[in-house]
Amino acid sequence: MRRVALSFEAGTLVLVGIEAGPEPPAPGFVWDARVLCWRGPAWRYREALTTLVRQSRAGAFELEDTTRKYTTLALTQRAARAAFEHQRDAVACWKTRGMRGVVVLPTGAGKSYVAELAMCEAQRSTLVVAPTLDLMNQWYEVLHTAFGCEVGLLGGGYHEPRDITVATYDSAALHMERHGNRWGLLIFDEVHHLPSPTFLLSAELSLAPFRLGLTATLERSDGREALLDERVGPVVYARGIKDLAGEYLAEYDVETVFTDLTEAEAERYAEARGLYKDFLVSERINMAQPDGWRRFIQVSSRSAEGRRAFMAYREQKQISLASQGKLVVLEGLLRQHARDRTIIFTNDNDTVYRISRAFLIPAITHQTDLKERRQSLERFNAGAYPCLVTSRVLNEGVNVPAANVAVVLSGTASVREHVQRLGRILRRQEGKRALLYEVITRGTVEERQSDRRREHDAYR
Repeated sequence: MRRVALSFEAGTLVLVGIEAGPEPPAPGFVWDARVLCWRGPAWRYREALTTLVRQSRAGAFELEDTTRKYTTLALTQRAARAAFEHQRDAVACWKTRGMRGVVVLPTGAGKSYVAELAMCEAQRSTLVVAPTLDLMNQWYEVLHTAFGCEVGLLGGGYHEPRDITVATYDSAALHMERHGNRWGLLIFDEVHHLPSPTFLLSAELSLAPFRLGLTATLERSDGREALLDERVGPVVYARGIKDLAGEYLAEYDVETVFTDLTEAEAERYAEARGLYKDFLVSERINMAQPDGWRRFIQVSSRSAEGRRAFMAYREQKQISLASQGKLVVLEGLLRQHARDRTIIFTNDNDTVYRISRAFLIPAITHQTDLKERRQSLERFNAGAYPCLVTSRVLNEGVNVPAANVAVVLSGTASVREHVQRLGRILRRQEGKRALLYEVITRGTVEERQSDRRREHDAYR
């Protein structure tokens, strides 16, 4: 009987021993005339192997599979605790769907414990992928504490692949071509980041048969989350903030506070917005269309008029996001919540530093070094710092259980960002009721953006 060999090569599957023909021997395979063999995507390994094994058992050929380098583990949790109902249900649904799929749970609902339970179910060497170095370090501590074993790192200057490894999305995408057959389970934290073209390689160049995606907010503005259905699996379990508030998350309220532009700000805003809108009309650009922003960037770069329109766009946006009235509102809220633990969110670093200087509040941005950031968070959680001000670096993945008040002075129009910011203050503690303030400048585009965000269940 002829022998057919399946192997892993540079993020792909190579099948030798079957001649070229009109029909591929397995899903996704194409004939590679350069080396006279069939080649397929690594992420379709499980599907391809099922097809090839079926043919082999029917007597078509003898199959030799040398692709897998991942190992079977014997993981046990050192300090296992009773899982919450939603955590048990999430893992059960994931297991029922062949240990592939996405679990959607709000911030503070214990997604990392879901990952631990999933690893115990799969018992395969595992790679956990996280979007930032902060989260990579957090996962390192979580997994080392949970299983008491050596944990490898890919990223932040480390290249230490082990049976259990944590990587950033950047590093996983960079090294998966080489290590794509080393892990049998991939866990993607904040999986909504994965569909970006570069990050997607960390899923596509791996043959891992078991995959788990974790996120609080799956939807993306570009719709590319649809790519996760095949690369990771469909959504197998989802619970929202409202479903878990009270029993597993802190109860919370959301309040909108309105402020007005000063006379000078209103005049500048109207002039800048008029220039920007006139340009859109003259160039027939519809910003509500999926390609609206791309067209605006392209067309505005071609002429002096376009560049003025782009600067006008930036000016009207900055006026609405950082109006003087917002700082007056913030001062009042800080006085009102002097005994609370408050996080202030803005859209940009300039406003962060402006608030930090005006109110003597520690700031955390992407420019803050790791030691200072860790120290600020520790002092905030301990009560030494009653407030922190940040732009976007605390939107996801940072544990601040003591926070009970959030003031969103400005941000993007993204529903995801605001749900993430709400999630920062929802860690459950005895007697805690969280409060999120959304500060909106009247008469600006912020009002419409706020209305759209409030369509999310978390704001109802």
